[in-house]
Amino acid sequence: MDFEDLVTALSPPPNRIGKSDGEHEHHLYEGAVMVAYAMHLLRTQDTRHVRVHPDGEHGKQFDFAAWLLRRDFIKISSVGTTSYGGTYRNAAGQAITVNPKSGLGDVVAEVGNHVISAECKGGIINTRHSGQVSRLHKGLCETVGMLMATPSPGRQIAVVPFTEGTLRLAERLAPRCALAGIEIALVGSRGEVRDVRPVSAAG
Repeated sequence: MDFEDLVTALSPPPNRIGKSDGEHEHHLYEGAVMVAYAMHLLRTQDTRHVRVHPDGEHGKQFDFAAWLLRRDFIKISSVGTTSYGGTYRNAAGQAITVNPKSGLGDVVAEVGNHVISAECKGGIINTRHSGQVSRLHKGLCETVGMLMATPSPGRQIAVVPFTEGTLRLAERLAPRCALAGIEIALVGSRGEVRDVRPVSAAG
């Protein structure tokens, strides 16, 4: 599946002009990472319902309702007090519930008798600005740390934007994360998901 509307292109602030590939910074906001990974789970796992738990800031940055509507997910019920909170369903019977509530895992799905819980972070994916590159790396470390501090409901996955830098860091972290039962997935600008697994030792 190929999504052309996950990235938000914005003009950089004065201190970051010339620090991105191209004239604009390409923001893959945390909300965009969440819905991309939710769609990935619906596509690849034996589940028909995924729950997404953004906070208020995510809702300001990313229009959940409009994005899901463009994917033919129709809102069938409301959750909470925001305009976008609710359950959205498509013609195939797949559902995504957007529930603006913290502490529940960013993206959660029940698959068979176990639960998949993902923590997500966003970032600028075409930047060379050292502070923003550092934020991407810190985001991956933070998601791993949050998962380590949370009792495992089943599979735990740290999900961040794909860049060459996050890929290198993920490959370094993957062996130790695997020992803790934590997986790493990287989301590209068009919603493609790359699982980063430990490299097996050569025999």
